[in-house]
Amino acid sequence: MALDWFPLWLSLRVAALATALSLPAGLALAWLMAQRATRDRGPAGVMAALPLALPPTVLGYYALALLAGQGWLRFTWPAAVAAAMVQAIPLLAISARAALEGLDRNYERAARSLGASGWRVFWRVSLPLARGPLAAAAALAFARSLGDFGVTLMVAGFVPGRGEMLDAALRQAAESGAGAPARVVAVLVSVAVIVVLALAGRLIPRQVQG
Repeated sequence: MALDWFPLWLSLRVAALATALSLPAGLALAWLMAQRATRDRGPAGVMAALPLALPPTVLGYYALALLAGQGWLRFTWPAAVAAAMVQAIPLLAISARAALEGLDRNYERAARSLGASGWRVFWRVSLPLARGPLAAAAALAFARSLGDFGVTLMVAGFVPGRGEMLDAALRQAAESGAGAPARVVAVLVSVAVIVVLALAGRLIPRQVQG
């Protein structure tokens, strides 16, 4: 049986777009949470972590309900991008908040003393200082989006040639007895994720120690 590369390339495209589109919202949420007093971060932290703690199928059901009136979007790859963002944004926010809270505040205070606004301090001071951990957070979000199953399956479905995501395609191949193509794609994805995680692991300590 010939190996169909479409689900792999589609999943890589969905993961890359979901990560890129999640960056602004994830960083903004991280900055807002990092600015709050420690005693006030409980509810915000819980809400940010909730999409990561809920079963993916539950998130997929909520996403499907939100798209109920958007028939043109359901069971398409853009719907898969939106679904992947549901978990990519919280993961980015939580990881980025930890990075921002670990910065030396003297640089930020110095910038504020020179008249810089809060957002200007974030973009010109905090963000460059935390670029290593933030890049690692983006890498983890990409890996999470690539490995998502429940959410994307609920909203993108399994439509060959259109919404055929990698996770669903692998399951379909395994159930139909096409073991060899499934193993090849699974190994390639595993190698890609290992490389991403290794890169993330190298970025975090380098920035923290620097």
